[in-house]
Amino acid sequence: MTDAAALPGQPRGGIATGAATDRAYCVLAPNPSAMTLDGTNTWIVAEPDSDRAVVIDPGPLDEGHLKAVVDTVERSGRRVALTLLTHGHPDHAEGASRFAELTRTPVRALDPALRLGDEGLAAGDVITTGGLELRVVPTPGHTADSLSFHLPADAAVLTGDTILGRGTTVVAHPDGRLGDYLDSLRLLRSLTVDDGVTTVLPGHGPVLNDAQGAVEFYLAHRAKRLAQVETAVEAGHRTAADVVAHVYADVDRSLWPAAELSVRAQLDYLGEHGLV
Repeated sequence: MTDAAALPGQPRGGIATGAATDRAYCVLAPNPSAMTLDGTNTWIVAEPDSDRAVVIDPGPLDEGHLKAVVDTVERSGRRVALTLLTHGHPDHAEGASRFAELTRTPVRALDPALRLGDEGLAAGDVITTGGLELRVVPTPGHTADSLSFHLPADAAVLTGDTILGRGTTVVAHPDGRLGDYLDSLRLLRSLTVDDGVTTVLPGHGPVLNDAQGAVEFYLAHRAKRLAQVETAVEAGHRTAADVVAHVYADVDRSLWPAAELSVRAQLDYLGEHGLV
């Protein structure tokens, strides 16, 4: 779910279609929109010599897309063994129940309401299906249940909607909180500095080959937007709608409702810190 605008100089990589790393392959869902960019990236992740694969974010309830994901796994000589969710928004998770039926696999998620099977996901969990190593990284902020998945063997992180391949993401107030989101970005930055992560495999948009640059871009963008919102409030723009009209005046109005969610989260953050 994309926010209203990207700043100039955003780091970019190749389009997230097909093989992105040695272990990660993308199947793009046919749900493009202003909010989902080219569509939802459904990720198939597997060790090169394994006969089992993990699918992350089956995407919308689209029978053709779900079948395409299964067919792609089977053409590689594998079977789907596990389904994971980065968060519960419908463009990522609506198809999970049907996908579980097609593949007879459990669905693991942070939110118990989204799970199918006995196991959920929690910070520090390590998934080892088919010899694969995926580390669960808690990245709340876009939503309260947002997770990322660190793929150490490919120096990559699958970020769902926490970092997108193009544009910036919505802090989906009231479930999403800006303070949590900033903490999540700092945690992802630590993966790039301390764990050598170089590649972002996002939930929407192209792969980013400069993970640290992408995180720094996001942090700078949030700081700039927060300063703009604070200035707008000081100038007398008190409601979220008024702030959006002032701060996002040069942005397509179709994206203003999404921008308002982030502005509400920013206003809450400023209020909590005694800045407005």
